[in-house]
Amino acid sequence: MHDEFEMSMMGELNFFLGLQIKQMEDGIFFNQSKYIKEMLKKFGLEDSKPTKTPMSTEIKLTKDDEADSVDSSKYRENPKTTHLEAVKRIFRYIRGTSHLGLWYPKGTIIETIVYADSDHAGDYVDRKSTSGIYTFMGCCLTSWFAKKQTAFAISMIEAEYVFARKACQQAL
Repeated sequence: MHDEFEMSMMGELNFFLGLQIKQMEDGIFFNQSKYIKEMLKKFGLEDSKPTKTPMSTEIKLTKDDEADSVDSSKYRENPKTTHLEAVKRIFRYIRGTSHLGLWYPKGTIIETIVYADSDHAGDYVDRKSTSGIYTFMGCCLTSWFAKKQTAFAISMIEAEYVFARKACQQAL
């Protein structure tokens, strides 16, 4: 009884860790449109034209020693102009998808599904593979992450095998 009283005193949860939360009778919807709007404004991209994809398939990001440097106080992780252009494209993609989010319907069937994928030597600088894992409970995304593998994979099959093991650990 005491826990129910505390919850009713708090009221309906609308924001949590930068997420906007909309509670409805048939489920809960999370998105980050407010945060996205703030980030676009911070970097002067609020009026930019949205793109349909976050990256171009032709772009190859490297250390790019010949490109001009950019303001490292604003873009610590992306010090060259080629990297800045890639980041701006990601922002333009996010601008066009800010209305999207995660939908968690009430009463979904609890079945764990894990997707894992890896590239082989996808990093053009150190030739290491990057892998991603997405875990669903029913139709609801419950966890996700991407990570550069610490060891070199000699083939696509090895890169997939290494991360399939991690995906199983994540599911358990």
